[in-house]
Amino acid sequence: MEDVIKKVELLVKEKLANDASGHDWHHIQRVYRNAMHIQSKEGGDFKVVALGALLHDIADHKFHGGDYAIGGKVSQEILTHFQVDEDIKTKVVNIVKGISFKGAYVKEDILSLEGQIVQDADRLDAIGAIGIARTFAYGGSVGQPIFDPIIPPKMHSTKEAYASGKTHTINHFYEKLLLLKDRMHTKTAIEMANERHAYMEQFLSQFMAEWVIPQKLS
Repeated sequence: MEDVIKKVELLVKEKLANDASGHDWHHIQRVYRNAMHIQSKEGGDFKVVALGALLHDIADHKFHGGDYAIGGKVSQEILTHFQVDEDIKTKVVNIVKGISFKGAYVKEDILSLEGQIVQDADRLDAIGAIGIARTFAYGGSVGQPIFDPIIPPKMHSTKEAYASGKTHTINHFYEKLLLLKDRMHTKTAIEMANERHAYMEQFLSQFMAEWVIPQKLS
């Protein structure tokens, strides 16, 4: 199985090598390392966590017309190609299909322990200093403005509204990132999330202080 994990790792690395949206190989690598750290503390099947972490963004819906099913389909094809055991394959595919954030008020899928670990690891990489950098990288890649005070954040109740609403990068903090600390599953991830969450709050406070011009322009 370690040989299969290595083969999947190399495939994902090649596929995502040129990504500039914050969903590149380095993101996968950080999620993988965090997932392995959490798994070492919380338990769960090492093989399922490893493959789930490596494949979780193999075909992100944001880059495939909002198709939330495509990640699971591509993962299944890859795992079938490498002749992964059916039980492990099913568990990994369910993780890939179920971990995406779909809106503040959208009910989340019920995940296995392994799915919770991968989701926690992925969400940890969405917050803190790395999360801030990735957020602006993604916003720029899709042509979003940094900030527009005319457009307030929205707490979406459907995944369609979350995926298609007109917004800007700062809104993403309020619509998703600041919510993630309280949506971690494992004790290990909760402890890791607290510091990263505080860093984002500090960043936003500083951003708004710099955005507001104290006097009229001449």
